[in-house]
Amino acid sequence: MINQFFVSLLNFFAHNLFNSYGLAIISVTALIRLVLIPLTIPTLKSQKKIQLLKPEIDKLKKQYGHDKKLFQQKQLELYQHHQINPAAGCLPQLVQIGLFIVFYRVLVTSLGSESIPYSMIFLGLDLTKPDSTFVLPFLAGITQLILALMIRPGADTQAEHQLAQKTKTQKDDKQADDMEHMAQTMQSQMTFLMPAMTFFLARSFPSGLALYWVISTGFSIVQQYFVSGLGGLLPAFNRVYSILKRSNND
Repeated sequence: MINQFFVSLLNFFAHNLFNSYGLAIISVTALIRLVLIPLTIPTLKSQKKIQLLKPEIDKLKKQYGHDKKLFQQKQLELYQHHQINPAAGCLPQLVQIGLFIVFYRVLVTSLGSESIPYSMIFLGLDLTKPDSTFVLPFLAGITQLILALMIRPGADTQAEHQLAQKTKTQKDDKQADDMEHMAQTMQSQMTFLMPAMTFFLARSFPSGLALYWVISTGFSIVQQYFVSGLGGLLPAFNRVYSILKRSNND
């Protein structure tokens, strides 16, 4: 039933947008993201509050880090005091995953099994088949990377470094330094792993789904910018620029 609803919605937009299913997918994606704004904006604001509370969380980590259960309890009390629900971000994510599955089923089954009176060709691509040029998968990966870098400041690892400077023995210092290094490594891996996975997955999906992915992630980037600015994107750009500049000088 929901598949048929989305097919009808896509047909409506295609009929009014030059008989183009590509423009219909873009329009429906934008419409969906606009409808989800009441869910996503509070979530992004909660993420921003958590970032601002990072110094307080670091203090709790220093004070109660030896007792994981007690630390989690104190952290939850801090969130409750500032009226933050860390689980609030789950609902928008679940909704978007559900919509992704719906779009996949519509493009693979519904549109492929019935006669569609509108063009399934968009920018030279058959929207029901994978993008053999890899342009849309590449854009999907790049937009995912940009979003990941913008969000990245929310996962700071300085608490472990500061903790190392306050410990009594060299053994404790080494353990804290190892924790910091491991956290930074995992953070960096996830920042680049998800965009890479997005690229490889988008290569095998119908290009219409990759188009949806690009537009939806672009919408998330705009929302993230208005809530928290460029975040870690600018520092990452400056690091890349510095590396390239040194390479040219050498």
